[in-house]
Amino acid sequence: MATEMNNLIENVRTRLADKIISLETNLLELTLVVSQANMLEVFHLLRDQEVLHFDQLIDVCGIDYSTFGSETSENGIYVADTTTPFYPKRFAAVYHLLSVKNNQRIRVRVFAEENQTPTLQSIIAVWPSANWYEREVFDMFGIVFLGHPDLRRILTDYGFIGNPFRKDFPLSGHVEMHYDSEQKRVVYSPVTVEPREITPRAIRAENYSRH
Repeated sequence: MATEMNNLIENVRTRLADKIISLETNLLELTLVVSQANMLEVFHLLRDQEVLHFDQLIDVCGIDYSTFGSETSENGIYVADTTTPFYPKRFAAVYHLLSVKNNQRIRVRVFAEENQTPTLQSIIAVWPSANWYEREVFDMFGIVFLGHPDLRRILTDYGFIGNPFRKDFPLSGHVEMHYDSEQKRVVYSPVTVEPREITPRAIRAENYSRH
């Protein structure tokens, strides 16, 4: 297993060295960080280079790094410190790739350059299976995928406000809806549920989220 990982790292470095920001391994899994400008070229190389041959896209995940890695200790309990973000950019998409031929997996992280209006290039032209994955990331995180042929919400309602997986989205939401029997349609109204915090605090080792 270690030999296969070393071979993969060497192949990636040889063919993508000038196009990746960083390369790291954790638990025998390889993660690349790629710039928004180079993402399409990198994905084409990962797919088309015979020695790499990552022919399947398994998943696309959105991430909001707004408070990641910026924790402060209060009596041994770690809480978020929103003033010093660990990553310079807030939003990223993480792409999970599989090479059936080589029986290898790789993870590629791409940060959106803009925090207010995050955008990335759609990779549907590389892997058509990205279609619904990108729609889900758009719906949950508000990342816009340029070039997507049908970018619209896929999990929430068409009239939904906000992006539920962003860290600043309230647990109780912004609105609630119900069916009005008199109007015979679904109507929206201001949320009546009191905001609440349901995430338990955990005691962790110092710098836990950085490893």
